[in-house]
Amino acid sequence: MKNKADGTGGATFDRSKRTLPGELNVFFALVLIVTTFEALGWLLIGDSFLFNTRENVDTFFNEARLKIIILQVSIVGIIALGVTQVIITGGIDLSSGSIVGVTAMVTMSFAQVSIVNGNPNPKAIFLEQGWLDLPIIVPLVIGLACGIATGMINGLLVAYTRIPPFIATLGMMVAARGAAKWWSKGRPISFPTDEYAAIGKGLMPVLIFIALAILFALILKFTRYGKHCYAIGSNVEAARMSGINVERHLVLVYTIAGTLAAVAAIVLSSKNLTAQAGMGVMYELDAIAMAVIGGVSLSGGRGSIFGTVIGALIFGVIISGFTFLKLDAYYQEMAKGAIIVGAVVLDQWRQRRQTLGG
Repeated sequence: MKNKADGTGGATFDRSKRTLPGELNVFFALVLIVTTFEALGWLLIGDSFLFNTRENVDTFFNEARLKIIILQVSIVGIIALGVTQVIITGGIDLSSGSIVGVTAMVTMSFAQVSIVNGNPNPKAIFLEQGWLDLPIIVPLVIGLACGIATGMINGLLVAYTRIPPFIATLGMMVAARGAAKWWSKGRPISFPTDEYAAIGKGLMPVLIFIALAILFALILKFTRYGKHCYAIGSNVEAARMSGINVERHLVLVYTIAGTLAAVAAIVLSSKNLTAQAGMGVMYELDAIAMAVIGGVSLSGGRGSIFGTVIGALIFGVIISGFTFLKLDAYYQEMAKGAIIVGAVVLDQWRQRRQTLGG
């Protein structure tokens, strides 16, 4: 069979050099990981990881495990959607976990009920001011405003002071975590209204994650905003010379990332029916890991929302698989670290291969 076809200007096309889409490679990795845990389950503990083996249950798949996997990655996955856009532009965001913490505290304090079991709310922050039993729109707007403000500050620092994104978002990470502790002097805030609690019930976090993933996948692929993200990440000076307002776009990207972190905070605090200053610790690293595992290049200019979604599923499968095999938590953390490093090494190898091939 002929491997080369003539092209315009005497150029040739070598079919042997065609490569699969990055997302498809990540999907194959997901299938391989699931298959590995399935095999290890039968070999080590005599049980199936993916399929149901209980006689009193009629379902073919282990639906409980599948629900746990998608639930445990959905909230961090929402953060990862924003982090993906930041990394595509060549930046990084270390503040998203702390933004979750401070937003959860602020939002929950405006979502509290006044009476708990016939008595005044013992954890009410604004009991004396009477800012309780507010319509759900109030805490939602305040929470989103908190994320928008912190994300915009990140963007302004990165775009106009020209300090590295690592330093700008690191400063916000520390400051936001301190603000979360200061807001209620370190005390948890609990007892939200029924309307607020409904946001995180059942599979609502998963539905929110999927809806946002579809939205931003379409935005990145078909809008000018998405094209500018990739252009800036590929070559910021070329993007500037082509007429893109790089500074304004970076502010927008970091603002969106902060807003998505606020959405994650609202869903998380609603799901847990409480907010604590320590919420969101290490979420930023998990979100970055999901994006990198999903094929987003830390050098910028390459990646997709779909890849990040698959990366989130890989992350969830790995955590669930280790729990299924009854491995201790510290082994899980070490394995997660190795997987993150491995994903970055693979990304660097792909870039060197493309450079040499080009």
